[in-house]
Amino acid sequence: MSATPVNSPVQLDYDLDTPSGRITRSTECRIGLEQVENDPFCFAIRVPVPLPEDLEQAKTLVLRVEGRRLQGTVRHSERLEDDSLRLEVEPD
Repeated sequence: MSATPVNSPVQLDYDLDTPSGRITRSTECRIGLEQVENDPFCFAIRVPVPLPEDLEQAKTLVLRVEGRRLQGTVRHSERLEDDSLRLEVEPD
């Protein structure tokens, strides 16, 4: 998987665990898609500010980018120096 520019527009659906159960949010945003170092199966997305609501608490993701549908479980999230968010995702 090659990295995509951080301005690639995507449809992003993500699940959150709340006290009243799991909810799904859907948004259009821009992301960058990256490989995870030393893990050929996982991928990462980098989302610049402004971030979609509650994205840092996402448990699962489904996104459509460059004609592909990617989905999986978020295994790590990290705020970067430029305030963007990087999420490492293990595909389902």
